[in-house]
Formats: sequence, C-alpha cells, structure tokens
Amino acid sequence: MTSAANATDLAVTDETPANDNRDAVPAEKPGAPAAPAQREVTTRDWIGFFVMVVGMFMAILDIQIVSSSLNEIQAGLAASADEISWVQTSYLIAEVVMIPLSGYLSRAFSTRLIFTLSAAGFTLSSALCAMSWDINSMIIFRAIQGFLGGAMIPTVFAITFSVFPPQRRAGLSVLTGLVATMAPTLGPTVGGWITDQMSWHWLFLINLVPGVLVTIMVWLTVDFDKPHWALLKVMDIPGMILMALFLGCLEYVLEEGTRLDWFGSETIQLCSAISAVSALLFIWRVLQYAEPIVDLRAFTDRNFALGCLFSFVIGIGLYGSVYLIPLFLAQVRGYKPMQIGIIMFVAGAFQFASAPVAGRLSRMLDPRLVLCFGLAMFGGGVYLQHFLTSDWSYWEFFLPQAVRGFALMFLFMPVNMAALGTLPKARLKNASGLYNLMRNLGGAIGLAGINYMMTERLNLHWARLVDNMTSANPNVVGFLNQMGQTMDGQAGPAGDQMALKALSRLVLRQAEVLSFADISLVMALIFFGAILLVPLLRLPKGVVTGEAH
Repeated sequence: MTSAANATDLAVTDETPANDNRDAVPAEKPGAPAAPAQREVTTRDWIGFFVMVVGMFMAILDIQIVSSSLNEIQAGLAASADEISWVQTSYLIAEVVMIPLSGYLSRAFSTRLIFTLSAAGFTLSSALCAMSWDINSMIIFRAIQGFLGGAMIPTVFAITFSVFPPQRRAGLSVLTGLVATMAPTLGPTVGGWITDQMSWHWLFLINLVPGVLVTIMVWLTVDFDKPHWALLKVMDIPGMILMALFLGCLEYVLEEGTRLDWFGSETIQLCSAISAVSALLFIWRVLQYAEPIVDLRAFTDRNFALGCLFSFVIGIGLYGSVYLIPLFLAQVRGYKPMQIGIIMFVAGAFQFASAPVAGRLSRMLDPRLVLCFGLAMFGGGVYLQHFLTSDWSYWEFFLPQAVRGFALMFLFMPVNMAALGTLPKARLKNASGLYNLMRNLGGAIGLAGINYMMTERLNLHWARLVDNMTSANPNVVGFLNQMGQTMDGQAGPAGDQMALKALSRLVLRQAEVLSFADISLVMALIFFGAILLVPLLRLPKGVVTGEAH
C-alpha cells in the first residue's frame, strides 16, 4: 500500500459502483494488487514540482491582479460599468468549472501533459487578453485564461501528497499554502503598481516569459505518472455539462446578485433555478456513473469532509479580507490603488515570515492544536478590525493585518493534511479538485454575503443616524453653525443647503464605517465558531507529535 494509505485513519476504498455501464474503466478494484511502495524522489522531481508551483502562483495571482485596475481597463476598452465587472467574473466562472474537472483530466492525460497544455494555453490566452480590441473579446479571452489556469491549482496539491514521502508533506503544505494565500493578497498591489508604471496591458503581458518557461520546464522535468487514455472513452459528458451549468450559474449568481438586486432580477432567478436543478441531476449522475468526473464519495472520509469545510471557511476569510479592506480604504479614505497596496502588503509580509515557524511547529505539535491556533489568530485579527474608525490608515491597520497574515500558514498546513493526507493515493487527484473548489466557493459565497450585508447594514445605520439628526441635538446645531461660518459669505438658503450636504456626507461615511465594523465582527465569529469543529478531526496514524521529525 502507499504511504498515504498507511497513514490514514479513515481510509475510503476506491471501489467502482456497480451499474450497467460495461465500458467503464475500473481504475481501482477491491481485489487489485497493492500499489507499489513509495518511489524515491529525484532532483528532477523536485525541479518539476517547484516549476509547477510557479504555474499555480500565476493562475491564482491573475484572479485579483485586475481588481485595482478595472477603471483603466474600462476606459481602454470603452466598456460600460456593468460590462467591466465581467473581466473578473468570466475568469472566476471558468476557473470554478475547471478545478473539479482537473482531477479526471490529469488521470487521463497524465500530470505532465495536462499541466503543460494548461500552462501553454494560459500563456497564450494572457497574450490575447493584452491584445483585446473590445470588452467582448476581453471577456472571452479571460474565460479561456481562467479555465486553463484552473487546471494547474489542484494538480500541485495532489502531487504534494501522491509523490512526496510523509516526512516532506508538512513543509510542502506550508509552501503550497503560502503560494495559494500570498497570490490573492499580492494581486491588487502588483496590479496597481503595474498599471501606474506602465499600462493595464502589462497585467497580462507579464505572464508571457514565466509562462513559456513553466511550459518548457514541466514538459522536460515532470514524470510523476502515466496517461490513462481509456478514461477518455468513458468520460461522462452529460455529467460534465451538468457540473458546468451548476457551478457556472452558481458563480454568476454570487458575483452579480448584489448588482442585479438578487431575486428581483429575472436573470438571477433563471440562473438560480438552472443551478439548483443541475446540481441535483449532477449529484445523481455522479453517484450512478461507474467512472464519474468527480469523486463525491471522498466526502465519506470524515477528515476530508471537515478539511473541505475548513477550506470553505478559509476562503471566506482570505478573499473576504482582501476585498473588504481595499473597499474601505477606497470608499471611506479615498486612497489610490498604490496606497491601498502598501497597506495590504503588511499581511503578505507577515504571512511570508510565519511560513518557517508554521512548518516547524507542524512537525512538533498535534496539527489540530496548530489549526486551533490559526483559527483563533485569524479570527482575532479580523476582530481587531471591528474597532475601525473613519480615520484608520496604515498604522491602525498594521496590527490586524499582521495578526491575520501571520495566522494563514497555521491554517493551510493542518487543513491540507486533514483533507488530503488521509486519502488513498488513487483518490488524491479528484479529491484535490474538490478541496480547492471549496476554498473558491467559500470566497464567492463570502463576497456575496459581504456585499449583501454592506447594503443592509448601511441602510440600517443610515436610518438610525438620521433619526438623531434633529434640531434638538446640540452636536447637529453646532456642526451646522460651524459649517455656516466657513462658507465664505454664503448666507441664507444657499449656505444652509451646503451645510446640510456636508452633514449628509459625514453621516453616510459614518454609516459605512459601522457597516464595515459589523462585517468584520461576523467574519471573526465564523472563525471562532470553526474552532468547535476541530476536535472532530482524527489524527492520521503515523503522525508523531511532541517532537520534530
């Protein structure tokens, strides 16, 4: 048996469901011979793996790299405000469809071929994005870029546990976690700097040189497995279509729901119905088909199911905080992209600094204790943002950012080990796709929840503050009198009107600050609540705690 299988406490057998599909390829049968022992990892394997990590970084970075430059792209392509959001939405929808599909494709084509094709296609589509002539061409090329980039992300996670020995996995989990969390954190900063220094076209052109190098090096160095071409003959095309409809429509609803007034929009209603029906049919199809494109039975492993849940929570915090803080700084403080990027970089710096500490502690302590520490720290960092005011800038955000950034590595390592470290080797590729999908869904659902809360809490706080803005309130009278004296002789109705407008802007800004504080509190409670689930995780057999190894 493989090392991963020996380490499992709740291993799931990879049996093929019995049905009438005689053409199905039984990848692993109950009576099949035991898999060969863990092979020795060579220098070539290490080089290939690190090159794949670079490819994964590129794919994740490009999710957020355009977020701080959408106005410039909109002006360059003569797009409307409604159209420009699709530069990011199209990438996310295509990526979320590919991520769970990547496991099946890497089994069929082999890791080497699927990663090479993905890296080459990602690089080519990046060049096409830079050459886009209108918003429609940009949306198409971004969708292609996201679809091909989505195949690289889960493949790296699967290789970490299927190729390398158990004693190496903790350190490699820290590395993959660092890349997976650092890329979206750096995205707005890097994108803002590139656009300020050159133009928005270079957001995509910077992928060309590393993309070509990754493509060539993966082809020359990666040889972890062999293709299983017979899988292509029994590929579940109806299941793939149902999955694409389910995830694609769900991502659209989450991305566009707030802007389109949720179920007040017929488009949102239609996409929600398609997503719900497709989800039910997809689950039924996957459980019936002999060689499904996604292995949902992996969720019967308790550690994998809990690991996916924790990955979902991490997605809420990771993408939610990367979205929330820049939004506050732009709306309330009026900061430019580079100013926002400098503040956001604090989290990335502490995240990088914590990687060696997290790696060492993960080998010395029970990983469940490490996870509790990470959840408590991340929740604490977000909770500190609950005290924000309209005057917060770099130094006020420094401590919350530092605590939150330092905590991320203490989350990813134990969650990676929990989700993927106890599964049989044969299930790792498909399971890795599901695991990474949960993080993206957590981010998408978290952002939808943040936008919904922002609207609802803003209206609530606005109404409460306005109720106190009466002539009986001495603070209001004093403010209006002071403003009236500074209007440079604008007496009478005109001066009063200007003073009232200034008061209205002040009330709106304070309502926004209170709304941001409420959202930060809710995010903190989600992480604190997740600590209660940690005792349900089972420690994999063979993991020694209390000493380094």
